[in-house]
Order: sequence, then structure tokens, then C-alpha cells
Amino acid sequence: QVQLGESGGGSVQAGGSLRLSCAVSGDNYKNYCMGWFRQAPGKEREEVATVDSAGRTRYAESAKGRFTISQDNAKSTLYLQIDSLKAEDSGTYYCAASSYPRCPWIGYSLVQNLFGYWGQGTQVTVSS
Repeated sequence: QVQLGESGGGSVQAGGSLRLSCAVSGDNYKNYCMGWFRQAPGKEREEVATVDSAGRTRYAESAKGRFTISQDNAKSTLYLQIDSLKAEDSGTYYCAASSYPRCPWIGYSLVQNLFGYWGQGTQVTVSS
């Protein structure tokens, strides 16, 4: 079992920055793929970025350039830095874990149903 808990969301103005955190605990998570996802109101949940067990990162096409995924050395906290925030970045951000050590991307999409562990989400609201 893996437990995930996000924090760091809030209300910010467009152009600002946020760093989201996800506390990770449990069994074997250091060998897991970790990812950030987001869901805007009325839209499907979408992938943002992942980091695999070897530390390799990958970003959704829409996230390249302004989003940075990282972990602390102990892999007990997952981060998502978001810069130059836009109104369309508003939504609920989730961290998730997949027991696959290499993140399950197929083409430009993540296989979300291979992520068996999810946090409760943290809300980001960007005002223009």
C-alpha cells in the first residue's frame, strides 16, 4: 500500500508560481512510477508529468516549459513546480503512483488506470 497526500494548492494570479507537494509513504514506493495529473472543472483528468524509479522525467506536451516534477532525495515527497500560471491551469491536481517502475506512457498519453494509488487532490485556482 502507498499513501499519498497533496498540499500547496491555492489561489494565485496569472503569471505567478506555485509548488505543489505530495507526501509519499508506504511499501515499495521508491520503485514506483510517480505522476502528477490534473482535472479542470467539466473536463477529463489529464496527465501532467511523471518521474520513474530511475529518476527519469517526462511531461505531457501541454506541460513542457512551465512545469517541473521533482522528488526529494528520499523520494518521500514529490513536487510539481508550476511557473507562469495561466487561468487554464486551474483545477484539481492529483499525485499518483504506479507499481510499474517505468512510467506507462503510450505515445503521448499515460495509461492512467495503471496508477493504483491516488491522493485526494489539491485545488489550484488561477485568476486572470
